[in-house]
Amino acid sequence: MHRIILLSLAMASLLTACSTTTGPARFTGGLKGFQERASRFDSIVSLPTFETTTDEIFATVTNTIVAGDAALDRIGQLQPRQVNFRNTIGALDDLGFQVLLVANRLSLMEQTSTNAAIREAATAAIKTLEEWMVGLDYREDVYRAVKAYADRKPRLRGEDAKLLFETLRDYRRAGLDLPKAERDEVERMRKELAALSTDFQNNVTKATKAVKFTRAELDGVPESFLEQIKGEGEDEYIVMANITWHYITVMENAKSEEVRKRLLIERDNLAREENIPLIEKILALRDNIAKKLGYKSWADYATEVKMVKNAATAIEFLEKLKAGLEPKFRAELEEYRKLKVRETGDPNAQIHIWDWRYYSNLLKKEKYNVDAEELRVYFPYEAVLEGMFAIYQKIFGLHFERVEAPYKWVDDLELYAVSDAKTGEPLGLFYLDMFPREGKYNHFAQFGVIDGKRLGNGLYQRPVVALVCNFPPKSADRPSLLSHNDVTTLFHEFGHAMHSILTRAKYSRFSGTSVPRDFVEAPSQMLENWVWDKTVLDSFAADYRDPSKKIPAEILEKLKEARLATEGTRYRRQLSFGLMDLALHTRITSDNAGRALPLSNEVLSDVFLPMVPDTAFLAYFGHIIGYSAGYYGYAWADAISADMATVFENAPNGFFDEKAGMKLRREIYEPGDSRDVNISIQRFLGRERSLEPFLKQIGIGEAK
Repeated sequence: MHRIILLSLAMASLLTACSTTTGPARFTGGLKGFQERASRFDSIVSLPTFETTTDEIFATVTNTIVAGDAALDRIGQLQPRQVNFRNTIGALDDLGFQVLLVANRLSLMEQTSTNAAIREAATAAIKTLEEWMVGLDYREDVYRAVKAYADRKPRLRGEDAKLLFETLRDYRRAGLDLPKAERDEVERMRKELAALSTDFQNNVTKATKAVKFTRAELDGVPESFLEQIKGEGEDEYIVMANITWHYITVMENAKSEEVRKRLLIERDNLAREENIPLIEKILALRDNIAKKLGYKSWADYATEVKMVKNAATAIEFLEKLKAGLEPKFRAELEEYRKLKVRETGDPNAQIHIWDWRYYSNLLKKEKYNVDAEELRVYFPYEAVLEGMFAIYQKIFGLHFERVEAPYKWVDDLELYAVSDAKTGEPLGLFYLDMFPREGKYNHFAQFGVIDGKRLGNGLYQRPVVALVCNFPPKSADRPSLLSHNDVTTLFHEFGHAMHSILTRAKYSRFSGTSVPRDFVEAPSQMLENWVWDKTVLDSFAADYRDPSKKIPAEILEKLKEARLATEGTRYRRQLSFGLMDLALHTRITSDNAGRALPLSNEVLSDVFLPMVPDTAFLAYFGHIIGYSAGYYGYAWADAISADMATVFENAPNGFFDEKAGMKLRREIYEPGDSRDVNISIQRFLGRERSLEPFLKQIGIGEAK
């Protein structure tokens, strides 16, 4: 995700001209016909109405708060004899759904609008809404009504029982059991925290840095890339340090060590002045809140509601992986060092943090004959998109239809309708906003727009999501060409869209990707396996200059070998982020908040490679806000996803197996968090979980 923006009652935190299908279904009628068909399935398909002026944005937030207060008043005015599930617990989920309609829409606008004034207004509006949302937990009259219902000890089952349990847990975690003065202090701190967190994320999005180089300095960088970054000067090339694909292209290919070092320093100082003071305040507030609520640390508070349950287990999990990867990691660095010695003529050459991407790429080229840039010709964006659509439609029993969006925030925006291929049941909609531009969110993510939910009138609101990505745009003489890594990212992010759209959860709280944060990536990470399978790739990957040319089997095998040969480096870097996140959220308090940046660099340097002195990677690490002591979840979810992938690997038709695909749809995507995800995982696997597939995937026999 890898970022999904979620705003909850418990706490705000930061997520073709023709259709394709593999089944017999063909549905026409466009968006209107799709919406009309939904009524035959007792469901509703709707699109958000986007505000187009700053006045509309602020009016929306005001109206949302007024309507929300009225809904809370109705609950708070209930007498003990009047309370029931529908008018207390159910009513709070209804309110959360309505508020998220606005919060999700504003978050999307904040990150994608082409109008800077709209983006700024959306940021301000979100802060207002988040502050109000924190206050929802502190309405004592509402809590009394909820408590009066809970005290009856109602006999509930399934989702209803889970919703009651988690609603009461939210109140406890908000501090409703504390004396009023302490409770008020927690509320004040949470409101401040919400505002600071929004500012931090907005600074990440706004941060830009143009770094100028000459053609000679960019020796080794692909000619096609140079054509896209040519500046106005005669020998001027402008690399945007904040655009990920710009950064990676240079770091993987530029022969000049000084160029790589300079660009890394620029990127690792993005948003530094704005965000380091903010993160110091954020970490101190988080720690204070956790301590007030009786937790040892924010990490313990945050992990209580996740699969891992506590910070110690999360740290132990990552430390074991770190130790298990140590021999492989050191061996890989030595391979890189030998290449650098040969290239520089310096027998004492060492691998620095600005070197690893370059020498990892060089190793792949020389030892495994894999050139990531040369592989781009096999992955023209349009063909990859259509190929992915065909695969997902086949294995999940779906039909995608491109429809005209009534409103577009950018001209190349696309909208697709998703139906069940057999029954024609409308399941949801997804937007595609796929290429970079100024002011846009600069990574890759699925943004929830409208959650799935059973409404009070009995109809089911089908979900709407948006994929917001930054793939290389097309140029004058060739289409958008993706790297293999880009293709992996696309399959991953679209997996989140499937998780959201295919939901059957009754309550919005449990809908789609609203699962424990350390599980949410697993269903999408599992789908990354598809792009390593020759049969899958042959279904869409072909040289755009000569579509009869497919990726040779030996190249794919070499690509796999190259991945395994460099996995220790890549994964130790991932572990460094997770351990840094946990260190900050277990060791930083209000007394030592100024240690946040030094501590982050110490942990990153210890687990991966030494950071450049006086740089501030932490300032541009947006996940520190959204994941909040949860970045370990990528590795945790990787372990689950590798195990889940074996269901397809062992199926008769492999990654095209429809029976396995439908099992994934029914047991993982549709339930969401409406039941314990451990149950969903076990039902999909048909057995207990195993760590072995994951250890094999990262190239170690056993993590010790």
